[in-house]
Amino acid sequence: MSVNDPIGDMLTRIRNACMAGHTTVAIPASKIKVAIADILKGEGFIRDYKIQEAQPADAIVLTLKYTPERQPVITGLKRISKPGLRIYTKQADIPRVRGGLGLSILSTPKGVLAGHVAQRQQVGGEVLCYVW
Repeated sequence: MSVNDPIGDMLTRIRNACMAGHTTVAIPASKIKVAIADILKGEGFIRDYKIQEAQPADAIVLTLKYTPERQPVITGLKRISKPGLRIYTKQADIPRVRGGLGLSILSTPKGVLAGHVAQRQQVGGEVLCYVW
């Protein structure tokens, strides 16, 4: 299967799994997707992730997180910088998502970082997505 926007595909798979109430979701693996999954785990949006080695390609299996009322912790995901229109930001202009309750994920020269971490390290970059 050929996908033009692998990060957009990842976000769509997570969104669909949350709406369907699934506990896990499998996504084809890449370095940037693993970095995004690591940020989501570190910020408490997902319970865990693991890399499942398989043929022909590896997969990332995300374990989604739900509230005690079975509501998903991730209520929204939005792809910002797309293959047809890249969006870049300076360190001073890193967006705050939902008044600080959400998370922006950036691809910076220091790697893929959460928005608040990039601001602390004083680097800007490409705004990949918002999560809230």
